[in-house]
Amino acid sequence: MRLQRVQVPEFRVLKDVDITFEKDFVPNIFPIGSQNGGGKSTLLQLIFILLHCSINPERHVFLRNMLNGFTIDKDSINRKIATIEIWTGVKVVKLEFWSYRDSALKQIIKNIDVDFFIAQNETSLNFSTFQKNIYIQDKIIKAHQEIKDLEKILNELEIIKTVVNNENRHQLYLELLNKYNMYMKSYIKKTSVISVSVIEEVQINIQKMLNASHSNLESFYEDAEEIEDILENIVEFLHSQKLMYICNYSANKESEKNEALLCHIENLDMSEANTWLKELSQKVFLAAPTTQVFLFFSQENKKLLFKEQRLSGYFSDYYSLIKAAKNQLTGFFTYDFLAVELLIEAFKESRDRDFIEAIERGNYGNSYKALMNDLNTILGDKKIKLDADLSGVSFQFDINGNKIELYPEDLSHGELKRLSIYMWIKYHKIEDAIVLMDELEIAFHPDWQYQIISDIYQWSPSNQYIIATHSYELCQALTPAHVKEIEPKLLRQEAKN
Repeated sequence: MRLQRVQVPEFRVLKDVDITFEKDFVPNIFPIGSQNGGGKSTLLQLIFILLHCSINPERHVFLRNMLNGFTIDKDSINRKIATIEIWTGVKVVKLEFWSYRDSALKQIIKNIDVDFFIAQNETSLNFSTFQKNIYIQDKIIKAHQEIKDLEKILNELEIIKTVVNNENRHQLYLELLNKYNMYMKSYIKKTSVISVSVIEEVQINIQKMLNASHSNLESFYEDAEEIEDILENIVEFLHSQKLMYICNYSANKESEKNEALLCHIENLDMSEANTWLKELSQKVFLAAPTTQVFLFFSQENKKLLFKEQRLSGYFSDYYSLIKAAKNQLTGFFTYDFLAVELLIEAFKESRDRDFIEAIERGNYGNSYKALMNDLNTILGDKKIKLDADLSGVSFQFDINGNKIELYPEDLSHGELKRLSIYMWIKYHKIEDAIVLMDELEIAFHPDWQYQIISDIYQWSPSNQYIIATHSYELCQALTPAHVKEIEPKLLRQEAKN
């Protein structure tokens, strides 16, 4: 996969962006330069979120956050967000992301196919009908779980009734209350004796709840069947227009989800679109510093970046937020200056591979040794040392054969960052991917800013790297044709002197 072209008419600070990334360039590394405030970070985040999240409903919250504030002119039914062209190795697939008014579906259908429009239930011809279907399906899942839980409660109550000893019966009843508190919190008895008659009374009430749940489930299924019939026709119509519905969102905090995100897909059969977009989402990565303002966080969460740095406040909350986001966004990485967990896991994997090879071939492999050599090469005159129990790592400095133990502060941020990037790429086996990297040069000496280009190419040459940067040293490691700029353009070095 290669990002071949991106166009953004207007999104936040971005205006009239049109960048082409030549697929035949070697290395396939493209710095994007501008002065502060040019929107480099915004551009990378927009590309990442659109490609990484659109096909995955669990990630749509990040899309909604990203699009917060993106409104449609009052006289229009839609507004283009971005056009992204992807080179598959065989052809170019063009993805146009549009924001539509929720009610625009009526007009689209009516303009293209009047007969189809007349045949539909007009009250359901809104993009939010898709969201309504998701809501009902969620209700069905919850109703099934509720029925399952209530049936278990009835069965356990029946068993508790048979317990003769009052104390034992009381204890079992309390355990049941704690286990199913959400259903039984109104049946908490302060008395120390839970009689059979009390249990039977609870059983009657639980049975009423169970009957109501069954009735609700039946109603949900009826609603779902009706909506699914409508949506089946709508999806078929949208696909005929090469359109795919993604999600509804709110243009601002106060409004309902009255805008819908759609993708117009060219040069790809719509029957293949879901599978292809899933594959693409797994081939897009974003790396950025933790101090970056991530536009795909909610407004409340973004404010944490500017909170006073208290020991029990800002850092714990902010970094917990980033960690949670990484769990959902598998392609998201921050420049952690020492990725100890990745290091240890990588050593464990290489150890296990060597052991498997010993079993299969009779000789231990060299995966562990190769990893150690790679890491030591990166560290130069410093050497990495793994704890015998694989619980941690340390570093040593060799001076005339004398090994001196190093503390974390003895390694520069640049060294640790370089090591972290290497581990991220290698451990996650990032290959044949689109890797978006923001402010890669931070903490690097100018020489290393220049060197990092050859480093990442050497570490995984099959990737395409697109780097938002302020660094002239980094740009000079490539040809002028590799370097892309957006307004306001970088100041030339001679102009700064």
